[in-house]
Amino acid sequence: MRLEAPPPPRRALIEVEIVPGRHDQAFLNRQRVVRGADLAAAFQVTVFAPDDLALVKGPPERRRDFLDDLLEASDGRLGYLRRRVERALRQRANLLKQAGGRASTAVLASLDVWDAQLAQLGEALTAERERVAKTLEPAVGAALDRLAGADLGVLELSYERSYEGCLADALVRARAEDLRRGVSTLGPHRDELVVRVGGLDARTRLSQGRQRALTLALRLAAHDLVTAARGSAPVLLLDDAFSELDDRTARALVTALPPGQAILTTAGPLPTGADPSLVVRLVDGRIRT
Repeated sequence: MRLEAPPPPRRALIEVEIVPGRHDQAFLNRQRVVRGADLAAAFQVTVFAPDDLALVKGPPERRRDFLDDLLEASDGRLGYLRRRVERALRQRANLLKQAGGRASTAVLASLDVWDAQLAQLGEALTAERERVAKTLEPAVGAALDRLAGADLGVLELSYERSYEGCLADALVRARAEDLRRGVSTLGPHRDELVVRVGGLDARTRLSQGRQRALTLALRLAAHDLVTAARGSAPVLLLDDAFSELDDRTARALVTALPPGQAILTTAGPLPTGADPSLVVRLVDGRIRT
């Protein structure tokens, strides 16, 4: 499989239009942005948002997206691979739905085509996910130790495939069941990134405070990997990251902030140890510096 090299970086003008009652709009070099991937390619950011706890507590899709977002942020060419996999999965899903459980000659011939594409592309994406999960594991463990203390135990990231052997053979074995159910029962869209701390499943066995520290550790470690891959640090956006942290973890987070530009938002006072170069306050809907 051939992936074209990304174009060299260039300066870009990014504008955001926020109008109450309407959808927000973003503009890149005066042109309205339609695809989020275009904006992400021009402006690298690492974001921690209040609903990020779902990265640990939520369904497998959130963790797969985390890995895929990290891959694309580290190497824009991998975003193309991701979209090709998604297209093959959509086409296969539509075909299975339209087949209505009937294995006609035409349906089987079309399945052969899409299965061949999905097998090649899906194996490539899965290999990249496994690689980045292995690379990420020690970085997340170190970040978690800084935030929550080493007493939590060893962190483990395990990428678990939804099939055994090669994907091409697995799709052949699953074809009858896929036709009967009208869905693709296995593939990269069914895989899982399992996170364990001290041998415990982080999704169900950790307290919410420790899950929040783990979520921050995942984001900080991903930020470091993108910085190393790109040669420059993305802007770090921490949206209300301190409101539900205890004092110790909040201080540890301030200390653990990586070099580069960081933007922190909070509804309360500045966290202990923070020394911002600029403070912007929103009072009664007006910005004050």
